[in-house]
Amino acid sequence: MTERPWLSSYPEGVPADIDPAQYLSLVALMDEAFTRYADRIAYSFMGQDITFAQTDAMSTAFAAYLQGLGLVKGDRVALMMPNIPQYPVAVAAVLRAGFVVVNVNPLYTPRELEYQLKDAGAKAVVIIENFAATLQQCIAQTPVQHVVLCAMGDQLGWLKGALVNGVVRHIKKLVPPFQLPGAVRFNDALALGQQSRLQPPALQPDDVALLQYTGGTTGVSKGAVLLHRNVIANVLQSEAWNDPVMRQIPAGEQSTSVCALPLYHIFAFTVNMMLSMRTGGKTLLIPNPRDFAAVLKELSRHTFHSFPAVNTLFNALLHHPAFDTVDWSHLKVSVGGGMAVQSAVAQQWLARTGCPICEGYGLSETSPSVSCNPVTAQEYSGTIGVPLPSTHMKLIDDDGRDVQVLGQPGEIVIQGPQVMAGYWQRPDETSKAMTEDGYFRTGDIGTMDARGFFKIVDRKKDMILVSGFNVYPNEVEAVLAACPGVLESAVVGIPDAKMGEAVKLVIVKASPELTEAQVRAYCQAHLTGYKQPKVIEFRTELPKTPVGKILRRELRQKP
Repeated sequence: MTERPWLSSYPEGVPADIDPAQYLSLVALMDEAFTRYADRIAYSFMGQDITFAQTDAMSTAFAAYLQGLGLVKGDRVALMMPNIPQYPVAVAAVLRAGFVVVNVNPLYTPRELEYQLKDAGAKAVVIIENFAATLQQCIAQTPVQHVVLCAMGDQLGWLKGALVNGVVRHIKKLVPPFQLPGAVRFNDALALGQQSRLQPPALQPDDVALLQYTGGTTGVSKGAVLLHRNVIANVLQSEAWNDPVMRQIPAGEQSTSVCALPLYHIFAFTVNMMLSMRTGGKTLLIPNPRDFAAVLKELSRHTFHSFPAVNTLFNALLHHPAFDTVDWSHLKVSVGGGMAVQSAVAQQWLARTGCPICEGYGLSETSPSVSCNPVTAQEYSGTIGVPLPSTHMKLIDDDGRDVQVLGQPGEIVIQGPQVMAGYWQRPDETSKAMTEDGYFRTGDIGTMDARGFFKIVDRKKDMILVSGFNVYPNEVEAVLAACPGVLESAVVGIPDAKMGEAVKLVIVKASPELTEAQVRAYCQAHLTGYKQPKVIEFRTELPKTPVGKILRRELRQKP
């Protein structure tokens, strides 16, 4: 098989390889941005603009504050916030101080939070007050010694900030009572940090930048150890990949990205925040992507060019009555990741915005981007595209041998500068995740065509075995996406005495008139017998991760 057959599918101007060695650390990348783009807007949040220079000054002060707590290089600092300006400031501060970012999902239960803080060995946590009550319930069982409390309005100025905080606390009642003795308010920490001096540590490419905990959808949550050079590589890979369309932005118009995905998720961390640092772009911070009306209202106020999202968010926005109040005409790239993009959604998005969804693929363990469809493509391919610059992908069989036949399924394995150093303090799990020749095992089953385009058939464990036939949930869900009256669907396998496993289909209706009989008739028309659902269930919503990925395992657990 040809070495890297996908290179011939690259758009003109996209290099075969990138050079992550151009920065010693993410701090070097950020320092360059703070100097070069000082006067530009870095973040826009609830009508407030924050420049690169302001981000520079605040993160320097906060880094000095953190160093003053007695933390040493390599110590872990947990960040537990939605998309608010304090998040990127804290990330820059933690890295500038020589510490390690531990991204934490703000919606964690006390049990989940305790597990992650203990596993990471976090000595400090920066948390929004909305979830302080969760921390209070578990902090005594964790190594956390220092707590910095943020509020939604901290960076909105005195008057607007007080109004926003008042609404959040007293009208919407989004801040349950809590007691965290010794906790310091974010703005107070900045003031204290301004009185001392940051001592910049000597950082190297192989120093740890962040612990990115996998979603736990495959079992126990593990911390992927991402080095400075891993994230740098993925930023440069993403920049090179998007360049054919992003270079079309008119001169003098600042590139702007919509950050509706949570920044604590590696997709937004890299392709929104860090990529915008590299390019001097503006990031629109969306604190609650599930408030679709608020998302569209915010977007209607801006000109924007890049929109990374998941299929469920694209789909929900398309179905919202306010969708056409937004000017989509400047959009250059819509990147779909995190889960499969469905053909029906991709077709509607292109028709309504004029911008195709470029489906990509990645994992927490790969910083995250691994492959993507060309941003110059104008039609939905049904694939995850081709490997990014400097990335090698191949398929292996159950015995670890390379799959030699085009179109034959195998497990997707990856090699590249964005692949993690391993799982935090889990050498056994790390060794299981790597092949003998140094490729990372994804656990995803895929195929590759002659042009080097990869297609996900499904996750190993999500595959349903019906009387010896493989049923891939993604395929059934993609068929249902085009069924009239279906808003969303999810497919799982359930035990069956006769066939081993049977297909269970869970549907969220777009139309209340939709009946089980109509769904069965549609499935009979579009799916072969063994792929048709034995059980059909209607629900008002599907269980999802905060990023919007459907949690099939929860559908298996519940009757």
